[in-house]
Amino acid sequence: MIQASIVGASGYVGGELLRLLLAHPHVEVKQITSETYAGQFGYFVHPNLRGHTNLRFVPVADLAPCDLLFLALPHGQAMARIDGLAGMAERIVDLSADFRLRAPGDYARWYGHEHPAPGWLDRFVYGLPELHREELRGARYASGVGCNASVTILALWPLYRAGGLVREAVVEVKVGSSEGGAGETPASHHPERAGVVRSYMPQGHRHVAEIVQELGADRGAGWVHFSVTSVGTVRGALATCHCLLDQDLPEKEVWRLYRESYAEEPFVRLVRARRGIHRYPEPKILTASNYCDVGFEADPDNNRLVVIAAIDNLMKGAAGSAVQCANLMHGWPERTGLEFPGLHPV
Repeated sequence: MIQASIVGASGYVGGELLRLLLAHPHVEVKQITSETYAGQFGYFVHPNLRGHTNLRFVPVADLAPCDLLFLALPHGQAMARIDGLAGMAERIVDLSADFRLRAPGDYARWYGHEHPAPGWLDRFVYGLPELHREELRGARYASGVGCNASVTILALWPLYRAGGLVREAVVEVKVGSSEGGAGETPASHHPERAGVVRSYMPQGHRHVAEIVQELGADRGAGWVHFSVTSVGTVRGALATCHCLLDQDLPEKEVWRLYRESYAEEPFVRLVRARRGIHRYPEPKILTASNYCDVGFEADPDNNRLVVIAAIDNLMKGAAGSAVQCANLMHGWPERTGLEFPGLHPV
């Protein structure tokens, strides 16, 4: 049994982490932090956890050493204090964007500021187990993965892994409101947000940096065009990827590529049925689960393959993957604490 603490536990991702860790057989949650809610019970902010914990939020200044530290802080905060935080725990999983990118210059380009601790970037393993499982085993530091990046990378990885197949990929991700976090903004005001289908980032989304980094995409081969649209759901992300191919790719070959990549993956499922209403991936049925469902449809007349992937953005796109990384870092079975299959109907 190890002791773990969550820094920034009052947000939606922090709440998901707390929910998962309270049921984890190898973890005791030692502390949860929040500057806003210091002194309040955790279930005051996360009412679903009533009866499951009597932990109270403490300020970061009162954080005590532990074995494993999860950082669920807003972007930019962990990078500014990483030296101090690293002294508090043997292992860290950071769920922000602060240590996702390998090249320091990418932070100036995509996040608008220089990275204050560039020497730490190579010490963090990019926290997507499907691509970095062996590096995560026994690692001390793992980064989070952007939810939009997670669903897109997992959709496209088998094609890019094969190399030379995709000329360009045009990706549209539809996301629920929880992606915006727990803080109120004019855009999250109920009359503005309810029932919306709002294209808020047609181009230039920050998660492109992760997608390009992990897929090895560039403008000469396999460049990814990426857009994000807010839709009137709370959870979920659905990526529709129009892959423009350099050659005809028979359906049998597509199946082979995806099965080779994902046949042994505990949290990636291939979904492509010939009948029924759930023929393709759908975020709704993945609610509170750590699965990514991936499916496809070929358009042979136009050398186009449409790949569809779905996740719960707070789980496989954040807290679930973080716990999956922690399992690998500590040598536990990868599924530990993550077996929940989702709900139907919701």
